Amino acid sequence: MKILVSNDDGIFAQGLRALTYELKQIGQVVVVAPDREQAATGTAVSLHQPIRVHQVAPVVPGVESYAVRGTPGDCVIVALGKLITDRVDLVICGINHGANLGDDVPISGTVGAALQAYLHGLPAIAISVPGSNSPPLDTAAKLAVLLAKEIGLGMLPANVFLNVNLPDLPPAKIGGISITHLANRNYTDVVEERDDGGYPYYWFVRQKKNQATDKQTDTWAVEHGNISITPLHANPDKSSP
Repeated sequence: MKILVSNDDGIFAQGLRALTYELKQIGQVVVVAPDREQAATGTAVSLHQPIRVHQVAPVVPGVESYAVRGTPGDCVIVALGKLITDRVDLVICGINHGANLGDDVPISGTVGAALQAYLHGLPAIAISVPGSNSPPLDTAAKLAVLLAKEIGLGMLPANVFLNVNLPDLPPAKIGGISITHLANRNYTDVVEERDDGGYPYYWFVRQKKNQATDKQTDTWAVEHGNISITPLHANPDKSSP
């Protein structure tokens, strides 16, 4: 199995390394990731500027690795269109440091990269963990391997890609896996005025309103200690029925 790995946290991200290490045990992995953090870039692609690519030291020994001056979507497009000449069987994006749930999904660079793979007709997974000091990266990486094996057996329908989120728990305390749909917004955006030595600017602050109440949603699942797997269509604000 040939697997393309990308992310939006950048080529040096710990989650990318953890994911690549585990996937290398089951297939041939190529890493193509942004040369710097590209969080919250969504589905953006660079149509009016050059895409510069540099081969870098392997993220994991033996894994061909490239850093791209561009968005996560750019990474997948240039990887599939130029850097990888033979067939890719699966694209996995992550492990993102920070949940990608509910109404945040359309602005997620991690999901945006997976969407580009999906649009190229490939199975794709976006996988994320909470943005804590000790996120469950090992658990997420091992889950990615299990999902990759299932996809290798043809278990993923052709009309969806997967958005996976883990709770901030050790494996023994995770309640299970829930197949979910996207939650509605459970926070408000507050615009704060700030000043940096006489240079005023604005800063967005998100304030949570309440916990999710719909038990079928991704947010509810993660808040209650479960892994959320949300099948998505090409339109990333709609979950699969």
